[in-house]
Amino acid sequence: MIIGERLRAFREYKALSQIDMEKRTGLYSYYISRVENGHTIPTLETLTRFARALEVPVFHLVYEEDGPYQPPVLPGSTNSQEASGSLSKRDLRHLNQFNRLFSKLSDRDRQLVMALARRMIKRVNRQSTSERKPKLKRDVRSSSPSPAPRISASRKRAL
Repeated sequence: MIIGERLRAFREYKALSQIDMEKRTGLYSYYISRVENGHTIPTLETLTRFARALEVPVFHLVYEEDGPYQPPVLPGSTNSQEASGSLSKRDLRHLNQFNRLFSKLSDRDRQLVMALARRMIKRVNRQSTSERKPKLKRDVRSSSPSPAPRISASRKRAL
């Protein structure tokens, strides 16, 4: 069935698992699997749920065209596979793990984690700029003695 193929193509293009789709749509993952494999025909309401979860219009899931469906190339895609050229396998593994865990957080917790990350970056930037600044060396031999601290007139009288 063409709808199932398109659903799977969009889901894989967006790097979502069937479990992610289950969370986004409220449908069981086994039902999503049955639709993708052509064993079940979804209702219009179910197609609307899929479209919202995939962030595409419903007609993208049902229109007919010659040849296999090619998902549109979105500008600024954040697909981890595209970014993998500059990342090590270890970094990609950590990024995918972070992505999975981050998707499970509530909005408030996401904001908290993002604020924490921003503060950590500011701290790192401050430390790196302070390391770059040349430290002035004081030559103890050539410096003149520091002047005695000034004492106010009212303080002198008290002494």
